[in-house]
Amino acid sequence: MEEKESSLRGRVKDVLRAHPGSQRAFAERIGLDATKLSKSLAGTRRFTPAELTRIAEVGNVTVNWLINGSDEADTVAAAPQRSAVLARTADAREAGRHQQILDAAWHLIAEHGYHAVRISDVAKACGVSAATIHYHFPGRDDLLTEALRHSVRQAFDRQVAELHSIDDAHERLLRLVELQLPKPGLLRLEWSIWLQVWNESARNPEMGVLHSDSYTRWHDTIARTIREGQQQGVFVADTDPEDLTVPLTALIDGLGIQVLTARPGRSVERMRKVLHDHVEREIVRH
Repeated sequence: MEEKESSLRGRVKDVLRAHPGSQRAFAERIGLDATKLSKSLAGTRRFTPAELTRIAEVGNVTVNWLINGSDEADTVAAAPQRSAVLARTADAREAGRHQQILDAAWHLIAEHGYHAVRISDVAKACGVSAATIHYHFPGRDDLLTEALRHSVRQAFDRQVAELHSIDDAHERLLRLVELQLPKPGLLRLEWSIWLQVWNESARNPEMGVLHSDSYTRWHDTIARTIREGQQQGVFVADTDPEDLTVPLTALIDGLGIQVLTARPGRSVERMRKVLHDHVEREIVRH
């Protein structure tokens, strides 16, 4: 474990060396106190899952690479399909500008709705010209497409960071459920993006393909967790993992929509309880 932590710290240092600016400036960008960053790099403090996710995002790498040394390493979460993977550039400054624009577009779309956001709004939020936005995203549809890819990568990175040290499949499945609750903040914004993608997918075949590939990643992560739980003897063994995954993911989708649309009696807490009860009743071996 210590060897793995040492390798992780080494790769974070590689990210810092490639990133323009000082270590203190990098710490500010990831929302981490510079002293805590120094302690983590020295091995006297461990990076939290949230910090690893942010380091990967700002550093234009993946959490999988930070932890395992490869984007393609097999891990607890299913990797995104190629169509759902963000294109990356080796130029750190160019990547930083692209990420700044994507962050701004992602937040604006999540908060105000895809059809309410104009290129000029994104340019204003970034303090750049509309031409700069068009250079990175030729049209508004490109913004939504990349916003979805951004959400897919965020979810994958967060799951790898949160779950890589959890060996018990039951505990991991409950943690996956927790990571899917539309709590205020990042997760609720991600749900907003997904709702808009579902809507656009109904009329745009190209978006439908990207959505399908993106959703497959989430579905496969649940299925492989259930399959591993069956191998560990903690989940029912006489049911195909796919047959357990479909109702659970459908329940998460339906409840999430009800919470976001403020259906009376629906809350994050109620959603969590219903999902935990379902896992205990239908999936856990007794």
